[in-house]
Amino acid sequence: MDVVRLGRVIRTLRARKGWRQADLAARARVGRTTISNVELGRIRGLSVGAVEAILGALGLSLDLSVRGLGGTIDRVLDERHARLVALATSWLRRRALSTAAEVSYSVWGERGSIDLIAWHPATHELVVIEVKSELTSIEATLRKHDEKVRLAPSVVESRFGWRPTNVSRLLVLPEDRTQRRRVVDHRVVLDAAYPARNRAVHVWVGAQRGADLLPPALCGIVFLSDSALSDGKAGRAPRERIRVRSGTRIRA
Repeated sequence: MDVVRLGRVIRTLRARKGWRQADLAARARVGRTTISNVELGRIRGLSVGAVEAILGALGLSLDLSVRGLGGTIDRVLDERHARLVALATSWLRRRALSTAAEVSYSVWGERGSIDLIAWHPATHELVVIEVKSELTSIEATLRKHDEKVRLAPSVVESRFGWRPTNVSRLLVLPEDRTQRRRVVDHRVVLDAAYPARNRAVHVWVGAQRGADLLPPALCGIVFLSDSALSDGKAGRAPRERIRVRSGTRIRA
């Protein structure tokens, strides 16, 4: 973190809003001296929570990065994502769904790869699954998932030769307190996009299908761990994440 540059950004945005340091301090619920020190790049001993509060008052968010490990961090995150895709694949296949991972597409300039698709061979119901080992940008997640859901029918038709009867969307997250807290913190937006949660999702996935029995499309979030493979219930996963606690002190 470039603390001097951070201070300049905060000072510039505060000035643009026409706020005094005392105004920003009141909105962030910190002391005016804290604002002064942050704008000067003096954040030694200041908690992450205080910095987040100041940035939040300005409509920004804190993005911490860890350096010094080369590509190790990216590799760890990729491994977590691959692990979660594998869990989701096994969970769905045990419930008689066919799956395909990393289905790429390029349609009129829109390019990407669908993490996982699943479908019922008998009914051709399609589930477009976004897998997130860590829920970061809510806006980006919703926008990209919506794009994939919109394009999935034509992608599936060209790739597999059949047209979906309906299209469901599912956001898969790892079972841990951090991701659950993120969902709760953004529940107004996420409830609108993904109204179904764990139990409802498990019931829908395991429901009987037939020519005269086709459940409506589903939009939901499910938290998966190893226990989901055996009993259909989400459990607690091993803690493999990199996390900075709110009370941790930042060293300049």
